[in-house]
Amino acid sequence: MNITVPKAAFDFLKKLENNNNREWFNENKKEFKTIEKEIKGVYNVVMNNLNKHDNIDRLKMFRIYRDVRFSKNKMPYKTHFGGSFHRMKPQLRGGYYLHIKPQDESFIATGFWEPAPADLFRIRKEFEMDDGEIRNIMHKESFKRIWGELLGDEVKTAPKGFSRDHTAIDLIKKKQYIFIKRFTDKQVLSPNFIDEVDQAFKGIRPYFDYMSDVLTTDLNGVSVI
Repeated sequence: MNITVPKAAFDFLKKLENNNNREWFNENKKEFKTIEKEIKGVYNVVMNNLNKHDNIDRLKMFRIYRDVRFSKNKMPYKTHFGGSFHRMKPQLRGGYYLHIKPQDESFIATGFWEPAPADLFRIRKEFEMDDGEIRNIMHKESFKRIWGELLGDEVKTAPKGFSRDHTAIDLIKKKQYIFIKRFTDKQVLSPNFIDEVDQAFKGIRPYFDYMSDVLTTDLNGVSVI
Protein backbone atom coordinates (compact mmCIF):
# COMPACT_ATOMS: atom_id res chain seq x y z
CA MET A 1 0.00 0.00 0.00
CA ASN A 2 1.28 3.46 -0.93
CA ILE A 3 1.86 5.60 2.18
CA THR A 4 0.78 9.24 1.84
CA VAL A 5 0.40 12.23 4.14
CA PRO A 6 -3.24 12.13 5.29
CA LYS A 7 -5.34 15.22 4.59
CA ALA A 8 -6.70 14.74 8.12
CA ALA A 9 -3.29 15.84 9.42
CA PHE A 10 -3.64 19.25 7.77
CA ASP A 11 -7.25 19.53 8.93
CA PHE A 12 -6.25 18.77 12.51
CA LEU A 13 -3.32 21.21 12.51
CA LYS A 14 -5.53 23.99 11.17
CA LYS A 15 -8.05 23.37 13.95
CA LEU A 16 -5.24 23.24 16.51
CA GLU A 17 -3.96 26.62 15.33
CA ASN A 18 -7.38 28.11 16.13
CA ASN A 19 -7.76 26.18 19.40
CA ASN A 20 -4.25 26.09 20.82
CA ASN A 21 -5.12 25.27 24.40
CA ARG A 22 -4.92 22.20 26.61
CA GLU A 23 -8.68 21.79 27.03
CA TRP A 24 -9.34 21.52 23.29
CA PHE A 25 -6.29 19.32 22.71
CA ASN A 26 -7.27 16.90 25.47
CA GLU A 27 -10.78 16.65 24.04
CA ASN A 28 -9.32 15.79 20.63
CA LYS A 29 -6.32 13.77 21.74
CA LYS A 30 -7.69 10.49 20.39
CA GLU A 31 -7.86 12.01 16.89
CA PHE A 32 -4.35 13.40 17.30
CA LYS A 33 -2.94 10.01 18.28
CA THR A 34 -4.47 8.40 15.19
CA ILE A 35 -3.00 11.08 12.93
CA GLU A 36 0.35 11.01 14.71
CA LYS A 37 0.62 7.26 14.06
CA GLU A 38 0.00 7.80 10.34
CA ILE A 39 2.52 10.64 10.19
CA LYS A 40 5.14 8.49 11.91
CA GLY A 41 4.50 5.94 9.18
CA VAL A 42 5.34 8.59 6.58
CA TYR A 43 8.59 9.48 8.34
CA ASN A 44 9.56 5.82 8.63
CA VAL A 45 9.06 5.33 4.89
CA VAL A 46 11.25 8.39 4.23
CA MET A 47 13.92 6.89 6.48
CA ASN A 48 13.69 3.48 4.77
CA ASN A 49 14.09 5.18 1.40
CA LEU A 50 17.09 7.14 2.65
CA ASN A 51 18.74 3.96 3.85
CA LYS A 52 18.66 2.59 0.30
CA HIS A 53 21.25 5.19 -0.73
CA ASP A 54 22.60 6.58 2.56
CA ASN A 55 23.25 5.37 6.11
CA ILE A 56 20.74 6.74 8.61
CA ASP A 57 21.25 5.64 12.19
CA ARG A 58 18.32 7.45 13.78
CA LEU A 59 15.00 9.14 13.13
CA LYS A 60 14.00 11.75 15.68
CA MET A 61 10.35 12.75 15.67
CA PHE A 62 9.71 16.00 17.54
CA ARG A 63 6.92 16.11 20.09
CA ILE A 64 3.82 18.26 19.51
CA TYR A 65 4.30 19.88 22.91
CA ARG A 66 6.13 23.21 22.98
CA ASP A 67 8.63 24.20 25.67
CA VAL A 68 7.19 27.55 26.72
CA ARG A 69 9.42 28.17 29.76
CA PHE A 70 11.67 30.70 28.03
CA SER A 71 9.40 31.74 25.17
CA LYS A 72 7.18 34.78 24.77
CA ASN A 73 4.84 32.56 22.78
CA LYS A 74 2.93 30.61 25.43
CA MET A 75 0.89 28.49 23.01
CA PRO A 76 1.31 24.94 24.39
CA TYR A 77 1.33 23.05 21.07
CA LYS A 78 3.22 23.17 17.80
CA THR A 79 1.09 23.48 14.69
CA HIS A 80 3.32 21.28 12.54
CA PHE A 81 4.96 17.87 12.49
CA GLY A 82 8.73 17.67 12.30
CA GLY A 83 11.38 15.00 12.23
CA SER A 84 15.11 14.76 11.54
CA PHE A 85 17.15 11.94 10.05
CA HIS A 86 20.66 11.50 11.46
CA ARG A 87 23.45 10.16 9.27
CA MET A 88 25.96 7.67 10.69
CA LYS A 89 28.70 9.66 12.40
CA PRO A 90 31.59 10.38 12.50
CA GLN A 91 32.12 9.23 8.90
CA LEU A 92 28.98 10.83 7.43
CA ARG A 93 28.14 14.45 8.17
CA GLY A 94 25.04 16.56 7.60
CA GLY A 95 21.41 15.82 8.30
CA TYR A 96 17.93 15.75 6.78
CA TYR A 97 14.73 17.32 8.12
CA LEU A 98 11.07 17.06 7.08
CA HIS A 99 8.54 19.70 8.21
CA ILE A 100 4.82 19.19 7.58
CA LYS A 101 2.57 22.20 8.07
CA PRO A 102 -0.60 23.41 6.30
CA GLN A 103 -1.04 26.66 4.36
CA ASP A 104 1.85 25.78 2.04
CA GLU A 105 4.41 25.94 4.85
CA SER A 106 5.85 22.43 4.50
CA PHE A 107 9.50 22.02 3.58
CA ILE A 108 12.52 19.77 3.68
CA ALA A 109 15.93 20.98 4.82
CA THR A 110 19.42 19.59 4.67
CA GLY A 111 22.86 20.58 5.80
CA PHE A 112 24.43 21.88 8.99
CA TRP A 113 22.12 23.73 11.41
CA GLU A 114 24.39 24.13 14.43
CA PRO A 115 27.86 22.85 13.56
CA ALA A 116 30.16 22.34 16.55
CA PRO A 117 32.75 25.11 16.93
CA ALA A 118 35.57 22.81 15.76
CA ASP A 119 33.57 21.75 12.69
CA LEU A 120 32.60 25.32 11.86
CA PHE A 121 36.23 26.43 12.07
CA ARG A 122 37.33 23.51 9.87
CA ILE A 123 34.72 24.36 7.23
CA ARG A 124 35.74 28.01 7.21
CA LYS A 125 39.43 27.14 6.90
CA GLU A 126 38.64 24.91 3.93
CA PHE A 127 36.81 27.72 2.18
CA GLU A 128 39.65 30.08 3.02
CA MET A 129 42.10 27.74 1.27
CA ASP A 130 39.93 26.77 -1.69
CA ASP A 131 36.29 27.57 -2.39
CA GLY A 132 36.31 26.25 -5.96
CA GLU A 133 35.03 22.74 -5.32
CA ILE A 134 32.09 23.75 -3.13
CA ARG A 135 31.03 26.44 -5.61
CA ASN A 136 31.16 23.94 -8.48
CA ILE A 137 28.81 21.69 -6.53
CA MET A 138 26.37 24.43 -5.53
CA HIS A 139 26.31 26.11 -8.95
CA LYS A 140 25.62 22.96 -10.93
CA GLU A 141 22.25 23.41 -12.67
CA SER A 142 20.83 20.05 -11.58
CA PHE A 143 21.70 20.89 -7.96
CA LYS A 144 20.30 24.44 -8.04
CA ARG A 145 17.10 23.25 -9.68
CA ILE A 146 16.35 21.18 -6.59
CA TRP A 147 17.89 23.15 -3.75
CA GLY A 148 18.35 26.74 -4.87
CA GLU A 149 20.78 28.89 -2.89
CA LEU A 150 22.81 28.16 0.23
CA LEU A 151 21.10 29.61 3.32
CA GLY A 152 22.03 30.15 6.97
CA ASP A 153 22.74 32.76 9.62
CA GLU A 154 26.03 34.61 9.35
CA VAL A 155 28.25 37.07 11.19
CA LYS A 156 28.09 40.71 10.13
CA THR A 157 31.59 41.07 8.72
CA ALA A 158 34.10 38.25 9.27
CA PRO A 159 34.75 35.63 11.97
CA LYS A 160 37.72 36.25 14.25
CA GLY A 161 40.96 35.34 12.49
CA PHE A 162 39.54 35.66 8.96
CA SER A 163 39.87 38.58 6.55
CA ARG A 164 36.69 40.45 5.65
CA ASP A 165 38.23 41.03 2.21
CA HIS A 166 38.71 37.35 1.38
CA THR A 167 37.13 36.33 -1.94
CA ALA A 168 35.20 33.55 -0.13
CA ILE A 169 33.95 35.74 2.71
CA ASP A 170 30.34 35.09 1.64
CA LEU A 171 30.91 31.45 2.64
CA ILE A 172 33.33 31.99 5.51
CA LYS A 173 31.03 34.33 7.45
CA LYS A 174 28.17 31.85 7.58
CA LYS A 175 27.34 30.15 10.88
CA GLN A 176 25.00 27.64 9.23
CA TYR A 177 25.17 25.86 5.88
CA ILE A 178 21.69 24.74 4.93
CA PHE A 179 19.43 24.22 1.93
CA ILE A 180 15.63 24.34 1.98
CA LYS A 181 13.05 23.10 -0.50
CA ARG A 182 9.42 24.16 0.04
CA PHE A 183 6.19 22.37 -0.87
CA THR A 184 2.56 23.39 -1.33
CA ASP A 185 -0.23 21.54 0.46
CA LYS A 186 -1.23 20.00 -2.87
CA GLN A 187 2.28 18.64 -3.37
CA VAL A 188 2.45 17.23 0.17
CA LEU A 189 -0.88 15.40 -0.22
CA SER A 190 0.15 14.02 -3.61
CA PRO A 191 0.87 10.27 -3.90
CA ASN A 192 4.29 11.25 -5.29
CA PHE A 193 5.35 13.38 -2.33
CA ILE A 194 7.54 10.82 -0.55
CA ASP A 195 9.29 9.98 -3.82
CA GLU A 196 9.90 13.69 -4.50
CA VAL A 197 11.39 14.08 -1.03
CA ASP A 198 13.66 11.12 -1.62
CA GLN A 199 14.81 12.39 -5.01
CA ALA A 200 15.63 15.77 -3.46
CA PHE A 201 17.56 14.10 -0.64
CA LYS A 202 19.49 12.09 -3.23
CA GLY A 203 20.35 15.34 -4.97
CA ILE A 204 22.11 16.75 -1.89
CA ARG A 205 24.68 13.96 -1.79
CA PRO A 206 27.50 15.74 -3.71
CA TYR A 207 27.34 18.46 -1.05
CA PHE A 208 27.28 15.97 1.83
CA ASP A 209 30.10 13.89 0.34
CA TYR A 210 32.26 16.99 0.02
CA MET A 211 31.52 18.27 3.54
CA SER A 212 32.02 14.81 5.06
CA ASP A 213 35.43 14.63 3.42
CA VAL A 214 36.33 18.07 4.79
CA LEU A 215 35.15 17.28 8.31
CA THR A 216 36.92 13.94 8.55
CA THR A 217 40.34 15.25 7.47
CA ASP A 218 42.73 17.91 8.69
CA LEU A 219 44.01 20.84 6.62
CA ASN A 220 46.56 18.52 5.01
CA GLY A 221 43.90 16.00 3.95
CA VAL A 222 44.88 13.43 6.62
CA SER A 223 42.04 11.49 8.23
CA VAL A 224 41.15 12.50 11.77
CA ILE A 225 38.80 9.58 12.50
